[in-house]
Amino acid sequence: MRIAYLVSQYPAINHTHILREIRQLRAIGFDVRAISIAAPDRPLERMNTDEQEEAAQTYYVKPHGISGALGAHLSTFATRPLGYLRGLAYALRLGRLDARKMLSHVLYFVEAVMVGHRLGQQRLSHLHVHFSSTVGLIVKRIFPVTMSSTIHGSGEFNDPVGFHLTEKVRESLFISAISSYGRSQLRYAADYEDWDKIEVAPLGIDPGVFVPRPFRESPETFEIICVGSLAPVKAQHVLITAIDRLIREGHQVRLRLVGDGPDRAALERHVESCQLTGSVVFEGWVNQDRVRELYRRTDIFALASFAEGVPVVLMEAMAMEIPCVATRITGVPELIRDGVDGCLVTPADEDELTQAIAKLMDDPALRRRLGAAGRQRVLEKYDLPRNVDYLAGIFQRRLAGAAPERSRANVSTADTHHPVMAAGDGSRNSHRPTDQPLPVTQEKIEFR
Repeated sequence: MRIAYLVSQYPAINHTHILREIRQLRAIGFDVRAISIAAPDRPLERMNTDEQEEAAQTYYVKPHGISGALGAHLSTFATRPLGYLRGLAYALRLGRLDARKMLSHVLYFVEAVMVGHRLGQQRLSHLHVHFSSTVGLIVKRIFPVTMSSTIHGSGEFNDPVGFHLTEKVRESLFISAISSYGRSQLRYAADYEDWDKIEVAPLGIDPGVFVPRPFRESPETFEIICVGSLAPVKAQHVLITAIDRLIREGHQVRLRLVGDGPDRAALERHVESCQLTGSVVFEGWVNQDRVRELYRRTDIFALASFAEGVPVVLMEAMAMEIPCVATRITGVPELIRDGVDGCLVTPADEDELTQAIAKLMDDPALRRRLGAAGRQRVLEKYDLPRNVDYLAGIFQRRLAGAAPERSRANVSTADTHHPVMAAGDGSRNSHRPTDQPLPVTQEKIEFR
């Protein structure tokens, strides 16, 4: 089975789950060709081996620049002029007569033509999308291809109209939600007639890579880690306040913030104002090898977010038997059951977060029990090979019925020069936020 994956930025530190998904699909017999809107988020020398391999075989849209865009557009207009004009008109319509949005969607159109041209060169007829679904929507309007998307949440659900969720469900073979919460939000946005296109395909991690770390019964200084972008939605200010209170209560604790982002300067000022410079360490963005090294000497994982999908970093920590404290939001309770697999607290409640962390620090037996249960939860529900195998089954089932839909597509006889190969016969080996227009500098995730 041959498919293309379109990602906003690949490889990227905050998209490691997509890299794992692609590589696991290949391991079970899929031929997956990666297309990335933006260049990787780091130079090659700062990537691990897997990331370097992926970068070497990924097609990058923005780095091809004006000459690449011009070549793709001239070729597409020459071979399928009606499709080209139809795609441009559609992009303008998606802008909803707002000048700024229309400009953004014209840039998405530029990218979409380059993506579709690449699909033709590679003779690929199905496009699966992570974080670039508006570009995918325009690709489908121009070229005779089918599309599917993984919608992670929660950023995509903030503005379902502006994000065109109804259209994306309608135009896709299927939409994959990573949680039941995500499915509910997609159903809320979609027409009832399209509900059957919405699948739930949980993400996962490899428990053979994220193995239990040494347990520390009574550490002199408790190591707490939080992994994620430094952004307001991640609520690290709440976590820093909790750390300040723990230290004032006499606990010996060190917080490591792994990640970077627009909130870093404000967080550093917060740390300084609380005189926590020696107790809060800003690690910045690090690769997966370094993350696992930090996990190995961590006692507690804490996530104070205001909104999430289902955080893969929680799965990683749980697989390594690190007891987790997280907020009771969106899809998180599907991963962590309070008091069973970890601790859940009310978002924006510094008192509750402080008390939950203190309780874990004071009770080594509880830390050990929740850590072991957390790993078991991952093994049962978020095992990467099992969940990717399930996603592979969705691809096979949905693509088996794709030919009739393609025959119904609005494709004129003037648009028949695009070389397309069928997705495959459905056989496989036995044995799972954002769209960025060309001029925008690399953001982590921006949903539109």
